[in-house]
Amino acid sequence: SQKIDVDARGEILELKNTLNTMVDQLSNFAEQVTRVAREVGTEGILGGQAEVKGVSGTWKDLTQSVNFMANNLTSQVRNIAEVTTAVAMGDLSKKITVDAKGEILELVTTVNTMVDQLSSFAEQVTRVAREVGTEGILGGQARVRGVTGIWKDLSDNVNTMAGNLTAQVRGIAQVSAAVANGDLTKKVTVEARGEVAQLADTVNTMVKTLSSFADEVTRVAREVGTEGRLGGQAHVPGVSGTWKDLTDSVNFMASNLTGQVRQIAMVTTAIAKGDMTKKIDIDARGEILELKTT
Repeated sequence: SQKIDVDARGEILELKNTLNTMVDQLSNFAEQVTRVAREVGTEGILGGQAEVKGVSGTWKDLTQSVNFMANNLTSQVRNIAEVTTAVAMGDLSKKITVDAKGEILELVTTVNTMVDQLSSFAEQVTRVAREVGTEGILGGQARVRGVTGIWKDLSDNVNTMAGNLTAQVRGIAQVSAAVANGDLTKKVTVEARGEVAQLADTVNTMVKTLSSFADEVTRVAREVGTEGRLGGQAHVPGVSGTWKDLTDSVNFMASNLTGQVRQIAMVTTAIAKGDMTKKIDIDARGEILELKTT
C-alpha cells in the first residue's frame, strides 16, 4: 500500500517511478490472485481468471500458473458435477473424461467405478425383472460383480425374490401338470407367503377335493359295477360347482340303478316263487326299460 512520494529527479526519479510501478503491479497481482482464490476456494464460484495487465517474467508465469490451476479445477469439478447430477437423475450413460492427477484422479476413478457398478446393477435387475415378469423365464439371477454394502444387499434381495418366485411357480406348475395328467398324489410344498401362499393353499385344496371326488366315484363304481353292492353313494365334503354337479350325477345314477335292479330282482324272485301278481313299476329308460318291459 506504500508508494515513494519524495521529490526526485534524474535517475532517482526513474528508480522512484520503477518502484511505484512495481508496487502497482504487485498490488494488482495480489488482488487478482486473492480474488480468484476467494471465489474458487471459499465462495465456490468457478471459472474465474486473474487479470494482471503489464506483468512479465516471473509475475506473468505466476499469473498464468494461477489461471491454469483455476481453469483445471473448474473443468474437473464441473465434469464431476455433471456426471453425479446425471446419476442422481437416473442417467448412467455419462462418465468423467477430464484429465486429472493425484487426489482428483482418485475421485474421478471412484465416480466412474460407481457409475459402472450402478449401470451393471441396473442392467442386471432390469434383465431379471423382464425375464421373470414379462417373458415368464424363471431361474434368472442378477450378477453384479464388485458391489458391496447397500448395492450388494439390493442384488441379494432381488436374487432372493427371483429364486423364491421361481421355486413357488415351478412347484405350483408341477402339481397342476400332475393333476392334468391324472396324478392326484402331489401337493405344493414350497414355502410361500401372502397371495402366493393363498394360491398354493387353493391348489392343494383343489387336489384334495379332486382326490376325494375320484376316490368316492371309484368306490361307488367298484361297489356297483364290480362287487354288485347296490345303495352306495359318493360323499365328497366341501365340493361346489361342477364337482358338486358331477357328484350329484354319480349319486343319482347309482340311486336309480339301485332302485331299478332291486325292483327287477324283487319281481323275478316273486316269479321264481310262483307269485305272478307283481310287476316292475319303477321308471326306466333305454335297455333297462326294455328289460322292464320284457
